[in-house]
Amino acid sequence: MIDEQQIHQALREVKYPESGRSLMELGMIRDIKVDDEQVRFTVVLPFMNVPIKDQIVSEARAAVEKLPGIKEVDVELAEMTQKERAHFMAAQEKRAGSAERFNHIEHVVAVVSGKGGVGKSLVAGLLAAALRREGHEVGLLDADITGPSIPKMFLPTQRHPGGSPLGLLPVESETGIKIMSINLLLPREDEAVIWRGPLISTAIKQFWSDVVWGNLDYLVVDLPPGTADASLTVMQSIPLSGVVLVTSPQGLAAMVVRKAARMARAMGVPILGVVENMSYVVCPDTGRHLEVFGPGKAEAMATQLGVPFLGRLPIDPQIAQLCDEGRIEEYRSEAFAAIARRVSETAPRPSRPRFFQP
Repeated sequence: MIDEQQIHQALREVKYPESGRSLMELGMIRDIKVDDEQVRFTVVLPFMNVPIKDQIVSEARAAVEKLPGIKEVDVELAEMTQKERAHFMAAQEKRAGSAERFNHIEHVVAVVSGKGGVGKSLVAGLLAAALRREGHEVGLLDADITGPSIPKMFLPTQRHPGGSPLGLLPVESETGIKIMSINLLLPREDEAVIWRGPLISTAIKQFWSDVVWGNLDYLVVDLPPGTADASLTVMQSIPLSGVVLVTSPQGLAAMVVRKAARMARAMGVPILGVVENMSYVVCPDTGRHLEVFGPGKAEAMATQLGVPFLGRLPIDPQIAQLCDEGRIEEYRSEAFAAIARRVSETAPRPSRPRFFQP
């Protein structure tokens, strides 16, 4: 008669496709029950709608069915708790990042604000689209784990990444931009990601090392606001060519963005320049530029920091509409095309990752 230990042994041979580690080692098997010729067990997934779910279930069932005397195998599914997911991601991180060895990324540019609400994700999206329009191979890494918005701007309908023996395959946009975001792994786009800092940092590192980016001219990284764990992880773990600072006309925004600039310099990351978003609105009747938030301060801030001032972006209702419809790549702006060209001209080759010394 088959016992539980034999089931354990059989399932140890089943590997998680994206890492090659055993399902048992990753804590993905629970509640094994043996009743004569029938076996029941639960496969615990990091997210219920993970794209390789069917493959995992099929291989786990097949491994147990090979045991002599087994006539029926029932597999149930469950989703990991936050604690279980932390263990799973930490176990994944222990390996050497098989995808990273096959990626070649020429330039990595992070878009930083220090403050929320200034249009950082919009600038990251427009930058990726403009670089792609110039004929570059472009990827877009959404490192804003708790407030991801990149998929909404680029994909009209929700899609999920594919899997491969090397790692996750990013979703491609209409023009071929490779995109990776936590929202692409969630069952619903409005699902909340309620994680503490260490788990967020682990996810960001995996988006760098465990995603099959392939050959890219530019990888644009959309950072969350602030100077805490997520931003620190990117500047420590990813070989950045530089950062683009995004601000808005208000003095308060400029003050907070200067904090992000100080962080970048403390980490030895080049500042490629400053973009001022929401600088003005164009009056549809007269074409006059109205500075609804007052005169912009970004150019003066760039001069104070000794970095290039890349340009100003208007408040444009068309941008909002295209972003809501997942069609940001259709937005054409010569002003932003000029900004993208300045970024590409000033972005140096990335150095090796920098490590923070307190």
